[in-house]
Amino acid sequence: MIPERSIFTIGHSTHAFEAFAALLARHGVTAVADVRSHPYSRLAHFHRPALEARLPAAGVQYVFLGRELGARRDEPECYVDGQADYRRIAALPAFAAGLERLERGARTHRIALMCAEKEPLDCHRTILVSRQLALRGWNVRHILADGSLETQADCDRRLLRLTGVARTLFDAGLDDARLIERAYDVRAAQIGYRVPAV
Repeated sequence: MIPERSIFTIGHSTHAFEAFAALLARHGVTAVADVRSHPYSRLAHFHRPALEARLPAAGVQYVFLGRELGARRDEPECYVDGQADYRRIAALPAFAAGLERLERGARTHRIALMCAEKEPLDCHRTILVSRQLALRGWNVRHILADGSLETQADCDRRLLRLTGVARTLFDAGLDDARLIERAYDVRAAQIGYRVPAV
């Protein structure tokens, strides 16, 4: 059973539209929040206009939240040495407004945040958005490509292994939350959007 205050995430990856819609249906998702900054894909059925047209026919509402919750920001203050800084993005009023909109929507819909990447740990939907939702008390569940669910806590454990962040002799007193926070910072630096050199 899915706990209350739950929000899902999903990566559209290279799914056919029908397979993607089936994953949403399997988990009872009634609304998709597209958090891609640029809602287009090399697969035309994942372009914003196509999703706006096709998801409602599958019983799923579509909302674009890439301006609020996307990782490729227009605000220059979100970049450090040409790379998006997730802590700065999370501090933006627009980002907070996006989270609040999700929270309002989740009162009446079963929402899945959607981005492109198949692997949750390769995507800002997890490293930026889901992290902030979890800190606000939401139960985040990641819909994986095979249809199984991964909790945010399980994702956090994988993140620690992936980043190699571990407690050392010098920070033995560091609590788990601080260790996980460090792992999120490491992964954000690895995957954060970089402005192309001109």
